[in-house]
Amino acid sequence: MPINDFKTRILIEKGWSDDIKYCVITPEGKKYLLRISKIEQKECKKVEFEMMQHVEELGVPMCKPIEFGTCDEGVYFLQSWIEGEDFGEILTTLTNKEQYLYGIEAGKILKHIHTIPAPDTQEEWKVRFNRKILRKIQMYKDCPIKYENGQSFIDYINENRYLLKNRSQCYQHGDYHVGNMMIDYEGKLQIIDFDRYDFGDPWEEFNRIVWCAQQSPLFASGMVNRYFDGDVPMDFWRLLALYISSNTLSSLPWAIQFGQSEIDIMIKQAQDVLEWYNNMKDPVPSWYKGSIK
Repeated sequence: MPINDFKTRILIEKGWSDDIKYCVITPEGKKYLLRISKIEQKECKKVEFEMMQHVEELGVPMCKPIEFGTCDEGVYFLQSWIEGEDFGEILTTLTNKEQYLYGIEAGKILKHIHTIPAPDTQEEWKVRFNRKILRKIQMYKDCPIKYENGQSFIDYINENRYLLKNRSQCYQHGDYHVGNMMIDYEGKLQIIDFDRYDFGDPWEEFNRIVWCAQQSPLFASGMVNRYFDGDVPMDFWRLLALYISSNTLSSLPWAIQFGQSEIDIMIKQAQDVLEWYNNMKDPVPSWYKGSIK
């Protein structure tokens, strides 16, 4: 399907991706999502496309990969168009039961995604993530702005990094939270934006759950409960607190380049995290509601 054949091309400005995104429409009125990347990203984008094909084969509700190729503007990636609403924008308008049930669905989908194994050549997780931890701690130390009680994150990481040993690895969506979900017009949850995919500890994938819990503790609780079929191991909570601590440390230096509004968002998120975890003394966050009938 030559991309020049599309009758209409509408720029999409939402999201943090470096890709240029368009809603494109054929002369017959059919819509697609078109993502264009720099030509030097051809090989990694090809792997991204192939991995999305594997995810689609599992029956995951998602923006489906249709075509990959090169064009005058770089590398293009054609996907199906989802008619619906951004899930993050409607989540809090739903009933408590609906929020929890959508969380259940999100946990079920994530468990399917994590059945795709990591390559045999993948570096040992403990080695790789400890290197990431050191980098993020240094980023925070070099940052001109600090969180109130930010040392609690560093202390928790150093006390619990032994948990990284012997962790299995799998394919990860890479940015799994309410901001990368949609509700189609039939009310079905759809997963979008797989461009930050990675391979790693499946439990690390929950590090973005802070965005879910801030909006809906019920949704976040449902997601965890379904993923573990109602039997959440304590080591999961301990490791999740480590992953969230690591993420939170690097969020502040990342936000500086985007200005005060992003800095304020990350400071507020760090305050929420410290409150949920009682200054990183309690591994089970206060937003977690347990099993709900």
